[in-house]
Amino acid sequence: MRTLLVTHPVFYRHASEHWHPERPERLDAVIEGVRRARHELQEAAAPEIDLELIRAVHDAEYIRSIEAFCRSGGGHLDPDTYATPASWEAALRSAGAGVVAVDRLQAGAIDTAFLAIRPPGHHAVANQAMGFCLFNNVAIVARMLVGGGARVAIVDWDIHHGNGTQDMFDDDPSVLYVSFHQYPFYPGTGWLDETGYGPGRGTTVNIPLPALSGGDVYRAGYEQIVAPILAEFEPDWILISAGFDAHELDPLADGMLVASDYQFLSSKLAAAVPTGRMIYFLEGGYDLAAVRDSVTASLEGAAGFAVSPAEPNSSSPGAWRILELVRRAQSEFWML
Repeated sequence: MRTLLVTHPVFYRHASEHWHPERPERLDAVIEGVRRARHELQEAAAPEIDLELIRAVHDAEYIRSIEAFCRSGGGHLDPDTYATPASWEAALRSAGAGVVAVDRLQAGAIDTAFLAIRPPGHHAVANQAMGFCLFNNVAIVARMLVGGGARVAIVDWDIHHGNGTQDMFDDDPSVLYVSFHQYPFYPGTGWLDETGYGPGRGTTVNIPLPALSGGDVYRAGYEQIVAPILAEFEPDWILISAGFDAHELDPLADGMLVASDYQFLSSKLAAAVPTGRMIYFLEGGYDLAAVRDSVTASLEGAAGFAVSPAEPNSSSPGAWRILELVRRAQSEFWML
């Protein structure tokens, strides 16, 4: 498998003056994880994105306000989310990383891409930064692809619900949004009855699992719910909001995944889309060793290496009940 790693040195300069979990050292862990995987690796610098592509999902006044805030010295946009003078360029390049990945994939030069980017994006809504996120990187690329006539599936396995991504596409039938996440948890959205609006009804699939859910229920959720929906939706592209904070070692959440669970999910997603049509967008994940190992496992899953035979961690009866409720809710829209 030919993998493109997209990153940029400016991402290290998006750094709070005080300790913050979304810190530059995460990039080192991700890049090491990518380089450890068994594949043919290429690398590219993330370019600054054309602002018109950001305006397709974010309000123009909001974009101007982020630029002005960064240029004036930055600070905290909310208790969780910060910006520095370098964050404007970092945000432009974080959003632009997906554009160069799409170009390389469409040219047939690579088979998949991993975007080692900061700041992350899936919490950013059209007119507000939140949850460490300034611009919604995955949504920008999805909107660009949809504008070219593609059908796009966004699979979000970050342990926090991607409220911003859901909001941007919940009435759009050409974008399928699937999220595995802990619930109740930040940001408080993502219950199973959030299934989309108008022509987009059914193209939002939330799998809100309780704390301490393990890989057994994630794997079953994929096989029983996500796989048949993807087969019916027939996406041209799969974009993965790849947060690794559902790992059992992560300090900010209560998931029980291990690296082989990410390998399992990646292997299944790679088989659900044409070759050369899958991109990983870095979101959360705050234990550096867990991030490193999970990134390696994800890429080796996509490359077709066998998933570890070790049993995944077990989940509570409550998690399995949620899975059945999700299946029932989604059976209104899909053949489940």
